[in-house]
Amino acid sequence: MDEPAFLALYARTSAPLAGYLRRLTGDCSLAEDLLQDAYVRLLSLAHVPDGDDHLKNYLFRIATNLARDHFRRAARQRPIEVADEPSVSPSAGRATDVWAQLARVSPRDRELLLLAYVEGLTHREIAAITGLVRGSIRPLLFRARRRFAARLRDVGLDDGVPS
Repeated sequence: MDEPAFLALYARTSAPLAGYLRRLTGDCSLAEDLLQDAYVRLLSLAHVPDGDDHLKNYLFRIATNLARDHFRRAARQRPIEVADEPSVSPSAGRATDVWAQLARVSPRDRELLLLAYVEGLTHREIAAITGLVRGSIRPLLFRARRRFAARLRDVGLDDGVPS
């Protein structure tokens, strides 16, 4: 990939990818590191995929795998702690509370929910990014939504959340 093509790709994809990684990891500096690593890995490929959509999906897949690797390493390095559920502060913004609860769901549920409902990707694109079978995306998203809705109900953020 030549420099002008890379710069054009970076201009089109860096903001959505950085936002996805920030929401996925909950850590801005980690997200920036993963973003940089994703582009470095893309540039180190012998054969770069053709087509904008395919290239974008491939970048999201690289970034998702890098985040998964980070979560696995972090889980091995520290003991599992059971954290107290945060109480819902009346002064906190509801959107902030929802994002905080999204950060507390499993990494796979968070990946699926972010890719589908924040990034607006299709089931086919989500399957390509996550490496899951396309036919499993719909039931996995259904279960992830139910678990997230239950979490929101548990902390009192259930206005308009379907059962």
